[in-house]
Amino acid sequence: MDTPISEDGRARQWLLCTALLALVWLPRTALVAGWILVCLYWDQGWIVAMIAPALLWQVLPALDRHGRLPGRALRPDDEPELAALIRDVAERLGFDKPLLVRVVPDVDASLGRVRVEGTDTCVLLLGLPLLRALTAARLASVVAHELAHERHVSDRRLSLLGFARARAEDRLEGRFRPTAPLLRPLLRASQPLTWRTETAADAEAARLAGTRATAEALRLTTLLDTVWTSLGEPWVDGLAEDDAYPEDFYDALDAALADPQVARRALRAGADEDTLDPYATAQHPPLEQRLAALPHHTGTPYPAEPVPLRTAAAVETWCLRALVHGEQGPDPEGSGEEPLRPVRLLELPDGELRELGESGVSAQLCRATGRATPAEAVSAALDAIAAGTWAALARRLVPSLRHAPAAERTVAGRAVVATAVGDTLAELLLADGRPPGGRWIRTVLLTPDRPVDLREEVAAAVDSGDPGPLRALLTSTGPKETVV
Repeated sequence: MDTPISEDGRARQWLLCTALLALVWLPRTALVAGWILVCLYWDQGWIVAMIAPALLWQVLPALDRHGRLPGRALRPDDEPELAALIRDVAERLGFDKPLLVRVVPDVDASLGRVRVEGTDTCVLLLGLPLLRALTAARLASVVAHELAHERHVSDRRLSLLGFARARAEDRLEGRFRPTAPLLRPLLRASQPLTWRTETAADAEAARLAGTRATAEALRLTTLLDTVWTSLGEPWVDGLAEDDAYPEDFYDALDAALADPQVARRALRAGADEDTLDPYATAQHPPLEQRLAALPHHTGTPYPAEPVPLRTAAAVETWCLRALVHGEQGPDPEGSGEEPLRPVRLLELPDGELRELGESGVSAQLCRATGRATPAEAVSAALDAIAAGTWAALARRLVPSLRHAPAAERTVAGRAVVATAVGDTLAELLLADGRPPGGRWIRTVLLTPDRPVDLREEVAAAVDSGDPGPLRALLTSTGPKETVV
C-alpha cells in the first residue's frame, strides 16, 4: 500500500515539479525572449508572430494521446490463457479500468494511458522476451507491478513529476549542460518520491504473486534487459551491416540466457549500471535495494510454466520484423531496397557468432596508445594501469568522457578500459590458439583451472593497480605476434 502523503508533502512535490520544469525550459525561454526583444528592437514583428506556432508545433505532439499505439495487440480471443491471467491479477488488485494488452519486441513492461473512442484507456505493454522467459507466477508479478502503477498514472502530481524528471534527464544529455548544477539537487530530492512508487508497486506484486516469484521476476527481467543490450542489439546491428537479419533471434536469446558466463557478465554489468547515476535520474532503485524492501507474502499460486501463446509464431514474426525494420515494417516492393538475407544465429560457427557486433576495438586501442600492433597497444595499456594513468587512456578511447560528470568518469572509464584491453587481449590469445570458454562471449577463455573473463580481469587490475597476471597472458602469446 502507498504511504499517505501529508499536505506539506504534496506541496513539496508540486514545488519540485514546478522548479524542475522551470529549469528545463529556462534556456529555451531565455533564448526565445532574447530573440523576441531583438526582433522588436529591429521592428521585425512578423518574425515574432511566427514564434508561437513554432512553439506549439513542438509542444502539441507531447500532449497528444491519440497517436498510433506501440506494439501488436494481444486480444483475449487470440490469447485466452494470457487474458485469463491478466484478468485474474486485475480483479485481485481491484483494477477496473479499460485495459488493452499489446506485445512489443524488446524487454519492456509498462503501463500507459491513451484515449480510445473518447474513453481513457490503460495500455499494458509486455515484451516478447518476458512472455517467453517468465513463468506464469513471475509474469503475474510483473503484471501486478504495472497495474499497481495505475494509481500513479492517474495521480497528477506523480505524473507531472515523472514528466518533469524525464525532460530534465533529456537536458543533461550532451556536452552543453548549463542548468546541470541546479538540476542535480532537484533530481536528487525528487528521486525518493519516484522510488517510493516502485517499491510500493513491488510490494503489491509480492502480495499478489508471492515474495519468491516477485524476487525471481525482478532478477530475471534485469538479466534479460542487460543481455538484450550486450548481445541482442549487437547481433541485429552486426548482421544489418551485411544486409542480413537474425531469423532465430529469440531462440538464440533464450539459449544465451541459459549460459552461466552470460548471466555472470550481465549481473556484473547491471551492478555497475546501478552505480552510474551522477544526476539521480534512475527511475528504479538498485536491484538489491528492491529485493531487500520486498515484504514477505506467500501469494496466489500460479503455474510454474510460461503462459502459452496460441499465436506465438505470428507474434514472433511481427516482433522480429519490428525489431529489424521498425514497427512500420520493411520498405514496400519496388522501393529499390534489397530484402535482408535471413541468418540463423544458432547455426553460425562459434567464432563468427562471438564476433557479431564487434567494431574494431583493437584498432581503437592502437590509436589511443599510439602503438602499431595490438600486442604493443595492450602492453602500453597495462603500463598505464600499473602507473595509475588509465583514466587518461579511457578519455583517449572515448573522448566524450571528458565532459561526463566526475562521479561517472571513474566507473565509466574503468568499463571503457576493461572493454578495450580485454577484447584486444582476447583477440591475441584466440589467434594464439587459446580455447574459448563459450560460444557467446569472446573475452571468456579457458585456462587450466577455470574459464576466465578477460574484461573482469582487466577491471580487477584497474582496481588493484597490478596488471601482472594480464602481462603474463600477453607474454604467453609468444613470437606469433610480430613486433614492429
